[in-house]
Amino acid sequence: MTLQQTTRRARGLAAMSPERRREIARMGGRTSQARGTAHQWTAEEASAAGKKGSARYSLKKAKESRSTQ
Repeated sequence: MTLQQTTRRARGLAAMSPERRREIARMGGRTSQARGTAHQWTAEEASAAGKKGSARYSLKKAKESRSTQ
């Protein structure tokens, strides 16, 4: 039995040009704004999200530094 190497072609968004992906994302953003379903961050929500991300980053860095020592 021989092993065959197969080459995979990109599918979906991966196969599209960056410009086309931006265009699709832009259409989705415009649609959600028009429908009123787009999320609007309050200052408190943005602050909480930033603190959460910062805390996770700190834990990850601390874990990595412990494993390299």
